Amino acid sequence: MTSVSQFINIGERTNITGSAKFKKLIMNGDYAAALDVARDQVENGAQIIDVNMDEGLLDSVQAMRTFLNLIAAEPDISRVPIMIDSSKFEVIEAGLKCVQGRCVVNSISMKEGEAPFLEQARIIRRYGAAVVVMAFDEGGQAETAQHKFDICKRSYDLLTQKAGFDPWDIIFDPNIFAVATGIEEHNDYANAFFEATRMIKQAMPLVHVSGGLSNVSFSFRGNNAVREAMHSAFLYHAIPLGLDMAIVNAGQITVYDDIPDELREHVEDVLLNRRPDATDRLLAIADKYRDSGEAAKKEDPKWREAPVAERLRHALVHGITDFVIDDTEECRQAMDKPLDVIEGPLMDGMNEVGDLFGAGKMFLPQVVKSARVMKAAVGHLIPYMEEEKKRTGDTSAKGKVVMATVKGDVHDIGKNIVGVVLQCNNYDVVDMGVMVPAEDILDRAIEEKADIIGLSGLITPSLDRMVDVASEMTRRGFDLPLLIGGATTSKKHTALRIAPEYEHGVVHVDDASKAVGVVSRLLSARQRADFLAEVASDQARLRDATNAGAERRTTPLAEARANAFDGGFDAYTPPAPQTPGITAVDDMTAADLRAYIDWSPFFWTWEMRGKYPEILDDADKGPTARDLYQNALAMLDRIEAENWFSIRGVVGLWPANRDGDDIIVWRGEDRAAEAARIHMLRQQGSKSRDRANMCLSDFVAPEGTPDWVGGFAVTSGPEVHALAERWKAEGNDYDAILVQSLADRLAEAAAEALHTRVRRSLWGYAAGEDLDNEALIAEAYRGIRPAPGYPACPDHTEKRTLFRLLDAERHTGLRLTESCAMWPASAVSGLYFAHPQSQYFGVGRIGRDQVEDYAARKGMDLAEAERWLAPNLGYTPERASARKIA
Repeated sequence: MTSVSQFINIGERTNITGSAKFKKLIMNGDYAAALDVARDQVENGAQIIDVNMDEGLLDSVQAMRTFLNLIAAEPDISRVPIMIDSSKFEVIEAGLKCVQGRCVVNSISMKEGEAPFLEQARIIRRYGAAVVVMAFDEGGQAETAQHKFDICKRSYDLLTQKAGFDPWDIIFDPNIFAVATGIEEHNDYANAFFEATRMIKQAMPLVHVSGGLSNVSFSFRGNNAVREAMHSAFLYHAIPLGLDMAIVNAGQITVYDDIPDELREHVEDVLLNRRPDATDRLLAIADKYRDSGEAAKKEDPKWREAPVAERLRHALVHGITDFVIDDTEECRQAMDKPLDVIEGPLMDGMNEVGDLFGAGKMFLPQVVKSARVMKAAVGHLIPYMEEEKKRTGDTSAKGKVVMATVKGDVHDIGKNIVGVVLQCNNYDVVDMGVMVPAEDILDRAIEEKADIIGLSGLITPSLDRMVDVASEMTRRGFDLPLLIGGATTSKKHTALRIAPEYEHGVVHVDDASKAVGVVSRLLSARQRADFLAEVASDQARLRDATNAGAERRTTPLAEARANAFDGGFDAYTPPAPQTPGITAVDDMTAADLRAYIDWSPFFWTWEMRGKYPEILDDADKGPTARDLYQNALAMLDRIEAENWFSIRGVVGLWPANRDGDDIIVWRGEDRAAEAARIHMLRQQGSKSRDRANMCLSDFVAPEGTPDWVGGFAVTSGPEVHALAERWKAEGNDYDAILVQSLADRLAEAAAEALHTRVRRSLWGYAAGEDLDNEALIAEAYRGIRPAPGYPACPDHTEKRTLFRLLDAERHTGLRLTESCAMWPASAVSGLYFAHPQSQYFGVGRIGRDQVEDYAARKGMDLAEAERWLAPNLGYTPERASARKIA
């Protein structure tokens, strides 16, 4: 087996995906400074340096060529071998053509089957390189020791028997995965790697074994002391079993004997999975070592002296998890059945939470914390309940709700909140996530024997997806109630469009606090029929009232256009941009954006209505608001310090003119050829003489007068989704919702900061502007940035044109779903107008004449236009019942 003296350190800091510093240098073209990073790695003991240039906004092939050619001219760097690291084989091949001497390729695998694997292996062998092979096949990454070994043995046979590799040129990476994540299935990941390494070296003694060491400590990002201890302990146990090399930060490996005894014991408990509470015990002492200070001991509060049922109630109401497992177990032993603990003291506590929440005396952040306590208690009881169920055939839970965000939509904070509130009240919630097709939702409802289906959506096209689900439920003979919720939904739309498609109950729920009452009535044999009859009656009245005068509420399109806003272009000269064309923006950090955050919508996300900062001193909401705000600031500090998010943006400023209700974007300043048309809608509401029927195109000069229009897209980055999912998997809904709501605020802050930069410099029409954040929130500046899908421009499909003009996916990583939702979800996009009188407005109700005109201008089918503009229609379009689902 490998000795410590033979172990090879692979330097990780020249990897663009693993080092923010190196990434910034490469993205800025500062290759001289990037070479210094490589040099530091070698000086700190790296015996191989791993070079990775995988970045969506970079020409990775050219970057790899440039960097490797420069390394070749640096003797103090090129004296160690290069590991060419990429997930793109064209980048690997470009590196193989440049590198001097023998190198290592990282990596190939059988994830696409044997034929591509062998093809790539043969090319690598022709260049004389060694190869890293991941334990990854057609079925995915291996997690168990046996699966890791089986993939490696199969790969070995192919490489040695069909590709001509010598065993010593093969390096297996059996996947180092994170431990201490809070998910039980992950507890044995380190042991699986250790055992797989032993099996590989025993069966194939001439091969090498490697791994990405930093993965194992991912759960402790930001706590370097604990991470370094985990890395050192991992190597201490893996090297004797045959680990030959690992990708590490060579300058930050703690000497094993220097790890404090307490920390080493707790770390090894986690790595070796020596006890079921290993993760909790390491978490309990982790902060002590973060700053090398002693953790303050918690005093045992007075409420700990109360009877156990009262202690459980108190813990639930106050969101205290510290003692819940011990108290739950004490309570279980005192009762006849584990279910009695849930139906007794736990539900007493949660009923109090529900009553306080419903009465407005407790607020959502506190409810989510209470849910965390409830989940921990129920999680402890589940094994005992399963055992009881086997003996008696008894079942529990009030009912099961399957919930999903519909196909094409990516927003789920509201759905997550409703799920937490329902779970707090002992409903079994199956959350299917986002972008879920109708068929999958209904199949899962059948599989789970669900009592209710809940649909969520934020963007306009989601409304039609909900109609699709309802009609498919009819076609398939469902009789479960259907709940509708989300920012774009309404009682009116539910009554007009969704309820007619399904006769067994379609109920709109506009607030998380109302979800429990609705579900309770729907699952009550005594109340359900009366409740659904009441809902159906209300929906019928809404339909009758809407149909009675819908067409009369809109002004004919010709009249609306005759009453257009006059931009005064005879006397007004539009300003030309200082920086026309595309500007990519990647220099915004969370620290930069903190000053731009509008905190009021943050509290609204948590269903705490009020204006910041006044809400912090509100007589009822103040204590909860202050607690939530402090938690948000603490997480924001970590987001800044640990660079959780990769914030990116792009701005475009183009020559443009108005053509009726369309905006022409020109290819160049000669205005000879169109690059695109942005299609706008006009208000058709009845106006008094001095008020115009507004259209965004009115803010752009007609042809003959040079004018410009802008566009932008910005995102907080994709990282928030992984963070939220990890915390949800750990039962920590509070932090999951908190990080999502902060990512949304940072995206909005980035949009505000970007607009400021546009006004002051990129467009430059307000170079002397000097506004504080309160003035920015009040929009006390010249110009607007309306977004497709919002009131002034309600058609989400205009985002497709905007994204094409901006080349948004390349510059920001943002992409559009089929329903034009932006992914990652924490994102903002829109248009820029500089006219001094430009203003926000809502298009409101529009008539059939404008929809037909709009569809013709866009070359869109009328039914498709009606689908995208559904909330704005001043009439009820024809719709085939139970039509085929897209």
